[in-house]
Parts: sequence; structure tokens; C-alpha cells
Amino acid sequence: MNDLNVFGCGEFRYRVVADWPRWPVDWNVIEVVGVATDSQDRVFVLSRGEHPVTIFDRDGRFLGSWGEGLFARPHGITIAPDDSVFCIDDFGHTVRKFTPDGQLLMTLGTHGVPSDTGATSIDYRTIRYVGPPFHFPTNVAIAPSGELFISDGYGNARIHRFSSDGRLLHSWGSPGAGPGQFHIPHGIAIDRQGTVYVADRENSRIQLFSPDGDILAEWPDIARPCEVAIDDNGRVFVAEVGYRAGMWPGTQPPHSGATGGRVSIFDSHGQLLARWGGGDNPTAPGDFFAPHDIWFDSRGDLYVSEVVRAAYGNAKPPVGEADFHTLQKFERL
Repeated sequence: MNDLNVFGCGEFRYRVVADWPRWPVDWNVIEVVGVATDSQDRVFVLSRGEHPVTIFDRDGRFLGSWGEGLFARPHGITIAPDDSVFCIDDFGHTVRKFTPDGQLLMTLGTHGVPSDTGATSIDYRTIRYVGPPFHFPTNVAIAPSGELFISDGYGNARIHRFSSDGRLLHSWGSPGAGPGQFHIPHGIAIDRQGTVYVADRENSRIQLFSPDGDILAEWPDIARPCEVAIDDNGRVFVAEVGYRAGMWPGTQPPHSGATGGRVSIFDSHGQLLARWGGGDNPTAPGDFFAPHDIWFDSRGDLYVSEVVRAAYGNAKPPVGEADFHTLQKFERL
């Protein structure tokens, strides 16, 4: 085994799997915004290409696709315990629930109609006040109760709590950097006790809440987190975009050596267990340019997606676009 392809430490050591997955010939996925696994360890990949939802087995073999023509811009994907698939369409301002083969079951929000927050663009700094669902929503998490918690992120600064059948129950949050405030609530996850973890991206922290929105804790050792995933043992996996990609106009890294994209693993108390990446060589196996989502399968293997095109925007990337990762698999050792 080549140790250059082994990452993490202690209990959390991984080997990057080369050439995973095997995309159909001539497909342009553009960038992979989300990844999730179902009860059969099938891997559902959400991309911004012509075939938004693509399904692979754990060995990377192509199984099928769906979602063509449905999304204004895909942003996030979550799979429920019953294997239903939730997809976030941020530019469409909707959250939709599908069967695993793509049959629509429920829609939250009105497609193409944002709520009123005074925002004039996807730039969170244009938000003037909070509003109802949704204005550029970002991700969804499913509580043990079956309730849905949705981060409403670029054009709002709220977490919305819905019943399992889609009734709005409660919302919390406002623009800002104080406790319970957000500058892009970008990712969201819920542990087995019902604690809500929110990736507060532009505040470079994770905030923990009760299901009612009471602030419980803040984890600051985070570099612009995009998404959070929590395993059955309460370990918290974080995809961090870092400070070398996707910076908003007029913003600067906190210091000249600030980290690039990376993955971090914490215990349930916020103690760091493992970390790798940093963006020093973002096209190398195991390093990252712009991590956007993270998930795992039943064997503990990790899947990390990246949004290269959105992250460099109008700037020229440091190397050719085709050299960057869209999706990496890390096999747990």
C-alpha cells in the first residue's frame, strides 16, 4: 500500500480510491454538489450536469440516473431512513422529496418564487431581514422523529422546522455573527439525540441547537464549513471549503497561511479526531479545492464532493478545470 494515498489518523485512517466512480462515457457532470447513500449502500450523486441524480454501487459501477430538466440549480441531497431522496434546488427555491427512482412525492416551496428577505442576489450580504421559506435554500436534515430541518441560506438566514408531511412548525435565526445568527447556514445534520448541527459557513463555525432552536454550543475550529454528517456513534464529519476558493468579493482570508479545503472529524464534544487536506495541492488524491458535501456508507467509507466551477467563479483556476476532483471516495482502513 502506498502511504501517500492514506489519510487521517488513529481510528480514522482512509485510503483514497482511484478512478471512483466510473461515469458513463461522454458525460459532463460539471461539478458534484451532493452525495448520499441509501440502505443498500447505493451512492446517489447530485451534480450540475445534464443528468442531475446519478446512482452508483459502492464499487463505482453506474446503476442509473434521473432528474433531467427538473432543477434550476441542484445544491444538496439527503436520503431518509426509508430511502426517499430529498433534493435541494437553491435557484428554484424548493425542497423536493422523491422515490429512489425519481418519482416526485412532495414539494416544499414554490418553484422559482423566493420569499421576501430584501435580498437582491445570491450574495448573503444583501439580506435585509429574515423571511419565510425559501430564498436560496441549501440543505435538509431528517430528525429521528421524521421532522425535516432545512437550512435556508444564501438569501435568508434561517433554519426551518417542518413536520414529516411538510407543515411548517417553527423557524429561527437572523443575519449576523452572534449566537443563533448566521452568515449562510449552508449545511445541516441531526444526531440521534435530536441536536441540530448547522454549518454556519461564512462565520467559520458549527452551531449546535435544540430542536426548538435554543443555542447549545459553538465549535470555532472550522474553516468555512459547507456540510456536516453525523454517524451512529455521534462522530461529526465536516466538509470545509477553506479560504482559497469561493471567497466572496471584498472578503479576505484571516491570515496569509489560511487553510484551503479540508475534511475534519470530531467527536460529539467537538474534539478533533482526524483532519486532512488543506488545499496545498488541490488536484492531488486526498487533497481538495472546494469540498461541498460529505457522507459515508455502512462500512464507514467516506464520499466527498467538490464544486470547482462555482468556487473559482470568474477567476481562472490554478490548473485546468478537468484536473480537479468532483468526487472522491475514501475507503476506511
